[in-house]
Amino acid sequence: MEKRYDPYENVISVMDKAMEIGRIDKYMFEILKNPQRETKVYLPVEMDDGTVKVFEGYRVQHSNIRGPFKGGIRYHQECDLNEVKALATWMSLKCAVVNIPFGGAKGGIKVDPKTLSKRELCRLTRRYTYAIEPIIGADSDIPAPDVNTNAQTMAWVLDTYSMLKGKPCPGVVTGKPVELGGSKGRASATGRGVVISAKLLLEQEKKELKDCRVAIQGIGNVGGNAARIFYHRDAKIVALSDVSGGIFSEDGLNADQVSEFVEKGGLLVDYHEPGIRHITNEEVITCDCDLLVPAALENQINAETAEKLQCRYIVEGANGPTTVEADKILEERGITLIPDIFANSGGVVVSYFEWVQNLQELTWEKSQVNDMLENILSKAFNEMLEERKNSNCSYRMAAYIIALRRLIYAEEIKGIFP
Repeated sequence: MEKRYDPYENVISVMDKAMEIGRIDKYMFEILKNPQRETKVYLPVEMDDGTVKVFEGYRVQHSNIRGPFKGGIRYHQECDLNEVKALATWMSLKCAVVNIPFGGAKGGIKVDPKTLSKRELCRLTRRYTYAIEPIIGADSDIPAPDVNTNAQTMAWVLDTYSMLKGKPCPGVVTGKPVELGGSKGRASATGRGVVISAKLLLEQEKKELKDCRVAIQGIGNVGGNAARIFYHRDAKIVALSDVSGGIFSEDGLNADQVSEFVEKGGLLVDYHEPGIRHITNEEVITCDCDLLVPAALENQINAETAEKLQCRYIVEGANGPTTVEADKILEERGITLIPDIFANSGGVVVSYFEWVQNLQELTWEKSQVNDMLENILSKAFNEMLEERKNSNCSYRMAAYIIALRRLIYAEEIKGIFP
């Protein structure tokens, strides 16, 4: 019987290996293996037809040693506590590798949002916010959008929390509408970070984006924005996918047109243009391309699919898309991978900018936000390059070593209370 994929086991396994390669003292490592708090809540919601359904929700706070907890909220029918634990751990590592003063958290509700009306989603979000209100706040834990949530979801969280506190509390969430204190550039930040990561990698290979054929699995917020930015930087988008399947064109896809079609509610299975061939999601991952961006869910590149990849580079737009077993195969095959904790950190970096703007009651222009994002990622990438050279390891191991050193050093100088 095939072993079931466990995202939390996966991240702990990678952390263990990084500790060994980086020769990091394991004295404080036990603390980082375990979240500080795991919260499960049950959410009764009145549906539009008058019936009542009870949904299961989670908020896991992994570490706040370097700053307030920070992490998105996802709505997905397969969401469970173990997945949220893994995502919270990745968030701690992500904030540490780009050196911003946040810790890691994550939230989720076990629900297929496509089965609910907008009014039902609003009630569910408000009930969830009410349930976790005691443990979130601008100086304690700041949620953000994730899979199947967006600026509208964050507006509901913000309003509910502010009503409970009796005053506007814009700093409690990031990724909210600009009109409610959101940051310009936040909506596209994760996708932009993926493109910046690809550009930085290709520069090391003496290549440019305009010479690159790109395949992107997933055309949600991350994949959709990445596709548009790649397209406008003259990369050739050869494949895109959503839950219904993928599309492929050797001559390149118009990412603006495809994204607009999807944003209007269309599925790629129904998208038709001359020269386009419909393929499966797995075929998107394994298609002939230079750069692959997995931007969907975890466990997409496993031992089986890793053997079939035809790309030269991978930039992880999703959290945890590649298993430990697949990593070994990719290294053996000479496929270079930029890990999720760096590649998709653009969202949390600009969330940090949004939080700072809210606390200081400032508004920054989009160009300033984008420039600051690129500067932070460029600095973090150079640190990865240096660690990769010093430890003779992969980009993933280098990123983990940097993040773990920062987290463990913070634990050591703080000490154990009491």
